[in-house]
Amino acid sequence: MTAVTDRPIPPARPAPGPPPSGHHRDAAAGWLRPAVFGAMDGLVTNVCLISGVGAGGGSARALVLTGLAGLCAGALSMATGEYVSVSSQNELVRAEVERERRELARNPLGEQAELAAALMAHGLDEQTAARAAAQVSARPDRGLALHVREELGVDHEDLPSPRTAAAASFAAFCVGALVPLLPYLAGAPSLPLALALAAAASFAGGGTVGRLAHRPFWRGALRQLLLAALAAGATYLVGLAVGAHVG
Repeated sequence: MTAVTDRPIPPARPAPGPPPSGHHRDAAAGWLRPAVFGAMDGLVTNVCLISGVGAGGGSARALVLTGLAGLCAGALSMATGEYVSVSSQNELVRAEVERERRELARNPLGEQAELAAALMAHGLDEQTAARAAAQVSARPDRGLALHVREELGVDHEDLPSPRTAAAASFAAFCVGALVPLLPYLAGAPSLPLALALAAAASFAGGGTVGRLAHRPFWRGALRQLLLAALAAGATYLVGLAVGAHVG
């Protein structure tokens, strides 16, 4: 087990051991984070676009075209980014695992001693840690897994799926981006109504994220609503300023 400071450490999911329930497994599998991020990003992106174009005097047709273009571009960009990001992270983890595998084959006793020291840092006494390290090291696959978890903080046998992350991000972005477009698509073109729907969705989405993170609903809801309002307000002011000079 080489020193942690000697190697780059990829972003890690804290998961030493199997998750206790299906919910945690789903979160670890790589769909929950990109889905939540994609939905909120789609909502804020499109409400900002619609606010800016609407404040600048854009017609209902221009708003729909702008919103649909933002939806397509943003969803594809998010999906591509998630796929590349998760794939690169997984490749880095696999490279580090192979490096650790070579270290274990080259210096098994030294690695066992370092594993025992790591177990002592978790509260085991010296003799118990030594026995545990010896037992784990007797099975190379389990020994490698424990070394990787201690050093990298990941389970290399349960890495997130790039395809799942990309699909979740794409679908969620589309859903979020559709919210401020609904009045226009339904034949009731109204910028205030679009902003109100976006505000309600931001409040509900932020609160849901807060509950998933075991935080109060209202705290996450108000935070997301405030951030979305600031972003939409800023683009609205830009649209007013540009529309006054361009129009």
